[in-house]
Amino acid sequence: MPEVVVAKPREGKFNKNAARRVRVAGKIPAVLYGSGLEPVAVEVDPKQISRILFSESGHNTIFDVEVAGHAAAKAMIVDWQREPIKDQLIHIDLKRIALDKALRVKVRVKLLGIPVGVKAAGGILDQVLREVEIECLPGDIPHHIDVDVSNLELFASLRVKDLPHSGSLKFLNAEDATVAHVVSIREEVVPVAEVDAAAAAAAAAAPTTAEPEVAKKGKPEAEGAAKKADPGAGAKK
Repeated sequence: MPEVVVAKPREGKFNKNAARRVRVAGKIPAVLYGSGLEPVAVEVDPKQISRILFSESGHNTIFDVEVAGHAAAKAMIVDWQREPIKDQLIHIDLKRIALDKALRVKVRVKLLGIPVGVKAAGGILDQVLREVEIECLPGDIPHHIDVDVSNLELFASLRVKDLPHSGSLKFLNAEDATVAHVVSIREEVVPVAEVDAAAAAAAAAAPTTAEPEVAKKGKPEAEGAAKKADPGAGAKK
């Protein structure tokens, strides 16, 4: 049985102060739109919305939304905002959906097993795409897409085309897009002897700075300077 979200219409001005008052009262400001109907500003219970977001189907959960004065409708959470410091929900967008019309949604990819390239070759499994975008009817949205990676060898890749396909799902990502691959984490270690030899070679190649010559001080230098200035100085008369 789908969960029922009871949303209370918001009245008055829709600005930051009004939204702050809604949050102070323990609710979350939200907007309900879609199906060709006018958007409705509402407030909802944050605990209920968090429970939906953290469920197995997450933001792809389909639930009933009831707003006083409006017809009940099927809806999904299509966007949400969190306060970065306290990590609290501060706003959400709810979208009415029709069960007979296809939707575009993102679904988590769940990798199963340990690749042989990890167990036997010392590699590491790197998941590149954690979600893929699909198109399907609301009732066909999977909670997640499971894929076995046990046979994935070192340097081998799992691509979108390798995911389990069915007639009810249409993948919108490129078929050759990498979902996961097994990579090597080994680094080349340079032997200590080679490091020492390289350091010695670098030191030998470095230019040397000659120590400046220290000029001699004293009488001989003074006399030499005087003779140069006056060649007749010091001669006997």
